[in-house]
Amino acid sequence: MCEAYPSQAARTTALLVIDVQQGLFGRSTPIYKAGDFLANINALVDRAHEAGAPVIFVKHSDPRILPYGTPAWELHPALHLEEGDVVVEKTHGNAFEETPLDRELRDRGATAVVVTGLVTHGCVLATSVGARACGYGVTLASDGHSSFSKDAAAKIAEWNAKLAATGMGVKPAAEIAFG
Repeated sequence: MCEAYPSQAARTTALLVIDVQQGLFGRSTPIYKAGDFLANINALVDRAHEAGAPVIFVKHSDPRILPYGTPAWELHPALHLEEGDVVVEKTHGNAFEETPLDRELRDRGATAVVVTGLVTHGCVLATSVGARACGYGVTLASDGHSSFSKDAAAKIAEWNAKLAATGMGVKPAAEIAFG
């Protein structure tokens, strides 16, 4: 799942945008603060692009909610994708499990990641833990992850606190810089 760094690798921070897909925005319980959430992610994407940092969008496939190849599976159209951004497809909560994500990051010299996306207590949590297990420095954008749960605000606060307590960086998107 994870590889060792080559000693001559450049050191950079990459942005991971986890599962910001159309099908998660059409559920009966809406994404908590969806407009602010998307604006915060796009602000990070724009800063990463300006700094020349790698931006990787992750797409989850699940036959019940995000069937592969359907409109629900596609990335949200408001995201600021650019040529050169990477898209990684996954079928597990942890975006490092059975995907080329680790290789994509290492090929771009990434030693740290900023994690954003959906869902806070699911794939965002699993990928944050997975990144750390692979040896990456991890910063969670405290206002750059969300959920469609009725208690989303509480889950966001809970996981921001729990991940910060493990030593992961947790800070608002406006305080995160690349470069």
